[in-house]
Amino acid sequence: MQVNEKTPFKSVYKNKEYYFCSESCKKRFDELDKTVIRVRRSLKDKEKISFGKLKREIIDPGICTLCGACVASCEVLSVAEGKPVLKGRCTACGVCYNQCPRTITTESSLIGNVRDVFTAKTMLPEVKGQDGGAVTSMLLYALEEGLIDSAVVTVKSEEEPWRPRPIVAQSKEDILRSAGSIYVHSMTMETLMSAIKKGSRSIGFVGPSCNIDAVSKMQNSPYGLLHMFMRANILKLGLFCMDTFDYEGLKKFLEEKGISLPAVREMKIRKGKFRVMTDVEYSFPLSDLDIYRNGSCTVCTDLTAEKSDISFGSVGSEEGYSTVLARSGLGLELLQDAADRGYIKIEPLERQGLEKVLHQAKAKKVQMYMIKRRIEKGKGI
Repeated sequence: MQVNEKTPFKSVYKNKEYYFCSESCKKRFDELDKTVIRVRRSLKDKEKISFGKLKREIIDPGICTLCGACVASCEVLSVAEGKPVLKGRCTACGVCYNQCPRTITTESSLIGNVRDVFTAKTMLPEVKGQDGGAVTSMLLYALEEGLIDSAVVTVKSEEEPWRPRPIVAQSKEDILRSAGSIYVHSMTMETLMSAIKKGSRSIGFVGPSCNIDAVSKMQNSPYGLLHMFMRANILKLGLFCMDTFDYEGLKKFLEEKGISLPAVREMKIRKGKFRVMTDVEYSFPLSDLDIYRNGSCTVCTDLTAEKSDISFGSVGSEEGYSTVLARSGLGLELLQDAADRGYIKIEPLERQGLEKVLHQAKAKKVQMYMIKRRIEKGKGI
């Protein structure tokens, strides 16, 4: 519509004057501008996020869609040479970053749907698990209370120390053997199928996100396995996982450091360090093991096993405790009942702890954006 410049309905936006045919059209335009201002105010008290963050995470890696959301929401941004650029002083209001469709900013997009968040530890003296021993204790609770008749877990091979071996656990002793983390991928799906074939009807299944995803897909799209997956209820206990390593590579790395695998009592990944406990404790930067990292881990974006009933990890909790995310109604009920019966102690996870989980989850989500750079780095480009 052509509007005469003499119209009384005018507005100024980004130093440009706009003309309208009526008061209602002018009002709608003004409200749009105010909406942007309100978004800025709502972000004012939160983390200061500058355009530089958007540039580093989205624009420089080459994953910007050039949709223009950032430019439309900020008057000091424009497009030049096919990408958003800053043409004035950035106030770090965070609007451009939060409006970009490629950034990951909400809790649910980072860690999936969660009903409640806890920090937990075992109350059973015989459990010597990783961090708080919560997974082992939950399995013991479910088995002893008759809620499951078996569990698919991973133990260490007796022939090759620290090589994972999945088993169908049907006793307390088997479950106690599975305590502790093994940073090598365990192929648990065949063991799950074996448990169902042998007649297990309620199964506890422990694994990282990749294995949990496989179970979830088999349940929701059984394709040829209908008679198996209609017969069994599966309680999915997910493990936080940032990386797993090739067994031979991990063995080689430790031997080069003068550490024999049979002498290793415990391994932990915490705060960017790979810690190995023998009679003494060793600590290495996690990046030292990048060349032994499993290839699938470089494209995995799920830190917290989002499709599980309950997720467990060390991130966000203090030493000796596990962070626990109750996802399904069943998972939450089981956690509360296990606590009531004295198997575990649960407390609400403080916001500061949850923020650490979100931060780590984001690092996992955005790592695919950096894959081109990692490939170039590996080739020495």
